[in-house]
Amino acid sequence: MKIKIFTTLFLITSFAVFSQKDSAILFSVDGEAVSVLEFKNVYQKNLNLIQDKDQKSIKENLDLYINFKLKLKEAYRLKLNETSTYNREIETYKNQLIAPYLQDTAYLSKLVKDAYYRTKYKVNVSHILVKVSRNATPADTLMAYNKIQKARKEILSGKDFKKVALSYSDDQSVKTNFGNLGFFTAFKMVYPFENIAYQTKVGQLSEPFKTNYGYHFLKVNDLQLSEGEVEVAHLLIRDQSRRGKYKIDSIYTSLQNGANFEKLVVQYSDDKSSVSKGGRLSKFGVGKMLKPFEKASFNLKKPGDVSMPFTTQYGWHIVKFIKTYPVKSFKEMKNELTEKVRTSGGARMSDLHVLKKLKSQYNIEVFKKAKSVFNSPGIRAAKKDTLQQVLLSINDTKIKQERFFEYIINRRHKPVDALFDDFLNEEIFRYFKENLKNTNPEFAKILKEYEEGLLVFDLMQQKVWNKSSKDTLGLKNYFYKNKAKYTFKDFSKNKGQVMNDYQDFLEKNLIAELRKKHTVKIKKSTFKKLEKQLNYNE
Repeated sequence: MKIKIFTTLFLITSFAVFSQKDSAILFSVDGEAVSVLEFKNVYQKNLNLIQDKDQKSIKENLDLYINFKLKLKEAYRLKLNETSTYNREIETYKNQLIAPYLQDTAYLSKLVKDAYYRTKYKVNVSHILVKVSRNATPADTLMAYNKIQKARKEILSGKDFKKVALSYSDDQSVKTNFGNLGFFTAFKMVYPFENIAYQTKVGQLSEPFKTNYGYHFLKVNDLQLSEGEVEVAHLLIRDQSRRGKYKIDSIYTSLQNGANFEKLVVQYSDDKSSVSKGGRLSKFGVGKMLKPFEKASFNLKKPGDVSMPFTTQYGWHIVKFIKTYPVKSFKEMKNELTEKVRTSGGARMSDLHVLKKLKSQYNIEVFKKAKSVFNSPGIRAAKKDTLQQVLLSINDTKIKQERFFEYIINRRHKPVDALFDDFLNEEIFRYFKENLKNTNPEFAKILKEYEEGLLVFDLMQQKVWNKSSKDTLGLKNYFYKNKAKYTFKDFSKNKGQVMNDYQDFLEKNLIAELRKKHTVKIKKSTFKKLEKQLNYNE
């Protein structure tokens, strides 16, 4: 089967290592030498994965590795490395492989520890927002910044936060909450906001800061240990009129007299999504639900306790307490928090940290004269041919104006000048990625393994697997020539086994053809020494 063949192929190729330190040649294909160390590493890495004792034969594994090298040669001859599909897959894998190298492990570890602290402690803040559009001009941005600074100064001079919030804040909820966002924990706000909230001391105002929404500053009102998460069931009456109030009060009285909560939910609740579960909701932490709902839920302490009726914008509720889920230990949460940090705004902070380090390591030069060309209002209508001056250099790599032109041509949401910083950062990361295989041997090794393994896979796909599944005539001919070894005399009843055998047949023929085409020389004395050494180690 295809899976079996590819597994074998993978075992052979997955850990191919080449080292210049050991010059002892084990074998060569058309004069291209393969070292003892290269084969030894392949064999020893695969040893733990091979269950069948017979498959641990050093001679057999050497033959398999020679076959792999022959297949690789054939794949290059057929130029399978030049196909768009191959290069697309390599690029995808390369980007995945590079990702960990773009993270500062120590910094990421700090972010994870921060996330745990912010899960363990909830913070209560009030804020003022002055909105700034992503496409805002420098003048509009400055105006917003001056406005947020003015609001902050008024509070510092003694004015009431609530009154200033009502006068200045563009947050639509300010009319009801006066800027108070209540308690929240990690991952409930955009990362810059969360970061400032936990870095500001209780009772203090932060400095103005920017998010995608605009300029903010905040005041920390309180910091408390988090209760973790709570699981509750609820009963909802959407009618907020007197009739609805009478109905919810009657239900509450029934509960006080011993009525079954789940039965009342089925009978009366307007939340159809939870009725079938007796009103049961998914567990939640602070900052997830509407404040009145959250407060009522967390105020309950014993399983089975119910709240008094309360109202939200959705109607009247009664909540029944089921269970609390305290914050787990750091050890228990580490993997979960790491994944959350990587997929949240925290990852962006990690990227910026890496970027800062790269900028300090690289010799980066921006050529002002070449850059000044982009100050022209009609630059996006310019001809690319005229933009051939060197715009910037990163170490020994020179980047021409035309690349920045290609960058800005479809990015009209920002002024050209503002786009240059983004472009520069991208070019720094591009330089890092393109040079990683030259600066990191481990990365180069793993990438080469994948490139070669995929090439051989594509060759097998073309020469063996596709033929065995699509060549019906070939399958039938093989069956009739070998009919005696099959249980059933009808082709259709043996098709699966025939396909498997035909694959083996095609692969053997391919190997035989390649062995004839290429010259393989094994250094017998070197092999005997290696065999003796490996058998002794076993």
